[in-house]
Amino acid sequence: MNRRNFLKFTLITSATPLLADQEISRQNSQMMSIIDLDLCDGCEGFEVPKCISACKTHNKDKFPDPKKPIMNYWPQKKYEDYSDKKDIIDRLTPYNWTYVQKIEINGKKINIPRRCMHCDNPPCQKLCPFGVINKDKYGAVDIDKDFCFGGAKCRDACPWQIPQRQAGVGLYLNIAPKLAGGGVMYKCDMCKDLLNKGDKPACQNQCPKKAIKFAPKNEIMSIVNKENRHIYGLKENGGTSTIYLSSVDFESINEAITKKYENLTNKIGRPHMARVDSPLQKSENLAMAVMITPLAAIGAATISAIKWNKKDK
Repeated sequence: MNRRNFLKFTLITSATPLLADQEISRQNSQMMSIIDLDLCDGCEGFEVPKCISACKTHNKDKFPDPKKPIMNYWPQKKYEDYSDKKDIIDRLTPYNWTYVQKIEINGKKINIPRRCMHCDNPPCQKLCPFGVINKDKYGAVDIDKDFCFGGAKCRDACPWQIPQRQAGVGLYLNIAPKLAGGGVMYKCDMCKDLLNKGDKPACQNQCPKKAIKFAPKNEIMSIVNKENRHIYGLKENGGTSTIYLSSVDFESINEAITKKYENLTNKIGRPHMARVDSPLQKSENLAMAVMITPLAAIGAATISAIKWNKKDK
């Protein structure tokens, strides 16, 4: 057994007992979504695309309310704060969990709703040192905001750098505000509260062009398997629950996205559409995941103890 296979075996066997029951439940109820770029017009004529306004309205009570003044990320002399930039809609932020990239290729306008891809085997979950990222029965990858320390390992692990950090909020303020953490990470949670009620996510409900469709995995895959157009998200990062369809190839789309943002110093929050393998296929990341697994278990136990302590009070 070579080094890579050994690492894969170690990671899989260490995680299997914890995830087996969740996986069985998820297979029976997993949701996927299609985003049809040939239908999306970016809500032309509207000041704000409907998917963005619907997401903001539905999730406003989940948005961060930081305690100020905000302290730096020790030992660095900086922090991430978007509390005075809540109206930004041209990138992902802790207050904007979906946005529409607008590009043009050979005179054709293309609008791309962007949010969490909800990966089948999310590296953010595997590499979170406190084990506060869950993949629920619908396949939604969700960050427990009450217990996230904002270390941003999830963003580093994500090929698209989707999770966004807000300082001045979270558990670290009560434990070691000058030494640990940096806030809380925020992103799309697939409107799991609506799914639990039998409803569809807010972005689909408000899309005037019906360009966004959530449905059980078997239904979405039945549609995708009949498609002759270009597909993105089916194999990326080992597979995701978000499938993009387009008559324009995604290599050209990614080139246009890259060119659009090439002069920006900070490209975080503006994801690419490159073809990507799972980071967990790389030996160094597998090694990191293997090392973090027992730490995550300790972290999860610590978080559980804090939860029980809160209940007792």
